[in-house]
Amino acid sequence: MVTSTDSISIFAEGTYEEQILELSTYLVRNRPEEERLAFTSPLRDAFRSKEGNSLIEVDEARRKLIFSKVFDEVKGLGDGNEKEVEGFFNLLYAHLFALYPADSSEAKAYLTTLLQTLSSSPSDRLSIKYRILANLFNSIPRNSPLRLAVYNTLLALATSNDDLEILKLSRADVEKWLSEWNISQDEKSTFLKSIVDAYAKAGELTTSYEYSLVYIRTLPSTSSASREAVINAIVAALRLPNIFDFDPLFKLDAVVNAKDHELFSLLQIFLNDGLVEFKTWEQSHQGLLEKYNLESAQLERKIRLLTLASLGCQYIGNNLPYSKIAESLQVDLSEVEKWVIDVIRAGLVWGKLSQTAQSLHISRATSRTFERKQWEVLEKRLVAWKSGLAGILEVVSSAKRLAGHAPAHSAA
Repeated sequence: MVTSTDSISIFAEGTYEEQILELSTYLVRNRPEEERLAFTSPLRDAFRSKEGNSLIEVDEARRKLIFSKVFDEVKGLGDGNEKEVEGFFNLLYAHLFALYPADSSEAKAYLTTLLQTLSSSPSDRLSIKYRILANLFNSIPRNSPLRLAVYNTLLALATSNDDLEILKLSRADVEKWLSEWNISQDEKSTFLKSIVDAYAKAGELTTSYEYSLVYIRTLPSTSSASREAVINAIVAALRLPNIFDFDPLFKLDAVVNAKDHELFSLLQIFLNDGLVEFKTWEQSHQGLLEKYNLESAQLERKIRLLTLASLGCQYIGNNLPYSKIAESLQVDLSEVEKWVIDVIRAGLVWGKLSQTAQSLHISRATSRTFERKQWEVLEKRLVAWKSGLAGILEVVSSAKRLAGHAPAHSAA
């Protein structure tokens, strides 16, 4: 809903007086005639230039006074249809930012009041609420801290109404905004934490986990808030059935600083080791999984898939025997194909099963880490690939030379 574009300008038609009367008429359209006149008459009087006064278009003080009177009457969305509501607020924004720079204290005060008014208005017109808040967000300069206040309102509105998907939020947008907005590091952290919590509340736990890694990077790596966030992220990574890449966690200084935590050794197993190491750890840490609401069966399934992925990395381009898989996963030979199908579905291994040969031909496998050892393996494969290409080129060149020296056959 909120696009990551440059701020947009809202252009209004008509004279200044016509625009203000349009705003004021909308606000009191359904009131008794006496109330309408009581509100609009003083505004009409204020437009008139008295002796010694400059024209309203160049009299900023008078225009600010008139705007404040109009603004004070904004108590909600009003009684118009969606097109009228959107037009009213677009015009209101245009006058607000024409009078006050977005980085001014006055603009911030008006915006704070407006956001509170919109938040507290009845929730039966959500679609137009989202739209006018999105228009406001996009009418504010890209580097303005006011964008944070507007988006916080949007996020709170969407979260409370189970509408998070309507925001179409992406990490690329969030990281871009945080690089642009002129806000403090604490404000960046608080904003990211609200996103983490919003996705957790919506039940989108994988997305919440992914944002938690961004959140952790904004915190001082030795702070109590950072340690708490790290432990939550470790537990989430272990618990979530579709998280198999633990390397991003270990690239965070805050995670390394938590190496004294009781779960850190378990996290290392899921990064580097296999089923045997997991079972050994579990036996020596009785009750620890229950303490963090982690299920042994779920963790065992995940470590088996990771063990099979690591095994697959050793057999890329070759056949991996069923017997070797059964031995590594500590399962019966009859269960091998089920585990292979699971690891392929998880996107950790790519290959082709052969029941006849009782093997899995590995075409590709995901490495759990990419450090010096993995670079060395990659180098060896590239050298072998280069050598193979050179051999093919030599065969082709030889064939061309032979073809060139072959005797020509004359026509009969």
